[in-house]
Amino acid sequence: MAKLGDTDLDVRGINLGGNVFGWTADEQQSFAVLDAYTAAGGNFIDSADLYSKGGSETIIGNWLTKRGSRDDVVIATKTGMWDERKGLSAANIAAAAEDSLRRLQTDHIDLYYAHIDDPETPIEETLRAFDALVRAGKVRYIAASNYTADRLSEALSISDREGLAKYAVLQPHYNLVERDYETELAPTVEREGLTILPYFALAKGFLAGKYRSKDTIGDSPRAARALSYLDERGRRVLAALDAIAADRGVAVAAVSLAWLFAQPTVTAPIASARSVEQLNDLLPAADLALTAEEIDTLTSASR
Repeated sequence: MAKLGDTDLDVRGINLGGNVFGWTADEQQSFAVLDAYTAAGGNFIDSADLYSKGGSETIIGNWLTKRGSRDDVVIATKTGMWDERKGLSAANIAAAAEDSLRRLQTDHIDLYYAHIDDPETPIEETLRAFDALVRAGKVRYIAASNYTADRLSEALSISDREGLAKYAVLQPHYNLVERDYETELAPTVEREGLTILPYFALAKGFLAGKYRSKDTIGDSPRAARALSYLDERGRRVLAALDAIAADRGVAVAAVSLAWLFAQPTVTAPIASARSVEQLNDLLPAADLALTAEEIDTLTSASR
């Protein structure tokens, strides 16, 4: 178990991404993944109103109801990026939260994100809207995603000054081949005592070793984007991952996630699976303690 920053949310294992639910995994496939994930001890599920236009939240809500497992899992979802609920105005946040609660078939959201910054809405208005949800018991904690360091710092300062609910978690784009977070956001996160839950932790499947040439695109909708990483640096990273995975007897994906688990302020990387077979490649990551030498090998390869 690990706590999310200064919250009282205890999480285990990877943060299971719900972006594929209702997209590349139908309800039956999604239920199978959710069942296998929780059976293996995982308890942290990530979604957003944007995902499958509310379909991901609906599937998760159906699963929670049918399994009677709401109290056993930590549910995170987001708002602000979906065109039908665009922006972070007070009115939009209030309406979006009600929509998400209905789809999730629950009376509270454990971790509610601003999915993307909204420069058109005053930050204080956004934070007061989130604070109202927390005070009403509809949201336990709030979080941010896709914020710059300056805007994140401003939001945290306003929360402190006004006594409002404060972002406890940041969800940044961060993995072995996307490391801008380390220079732009990491100092702010460390100074403020936040924790991070990186998204695209497997670089759209590239860091799972799935895409090694144009011939491996197959029917995956993310393959073309993943292949953009297949340059000299990307091949160097894959070679390092392959060697460690072979030595440890685990999938390449598990090693990629284990590297993230080992980074400062990271609590649980977000990774999705559209099948139980894919999930089984990810699950060992949370218990895979890489050696200092292995971490350095991967870090150096990705520079």
